[in-house]
Amino acid sequence: MAEQFSSYDPAKSLETDEDIAVFMADALETGDASYIANAIGVVARARGMSSLAQETGLSREQLYRSFSGRGNPTLKTTLAVMKALGVQLTTRHAA
Repeated sequence: MAEQFSSYDPAKSLETDEDIAVFMADALETGDASYIANAIGVVARARGMSSLAQETGLSREQLYRSFSGRGNPTLKTTLAVMKALGVQLTTRHAA
């Protein structure tokens, strides 16, 4: 018997600022630019892509394209979106 899988959208689980912070911290720790961009896209969907587009001055299409699994957002776009989401990049010395 073949296994059946259901689709899972992590954006539906990101209900609080703490949920988003933990999700983004985990994504940043991977060091994988594509994974991080996709994670920002997930958070953007959780918060509402239309309102995010208005707040950043970017189009919804640009946001979806930039923060998809195959997207390659500029640092300027990434920082604008992270600011609108209330998320900050931080650094620490890698041991």
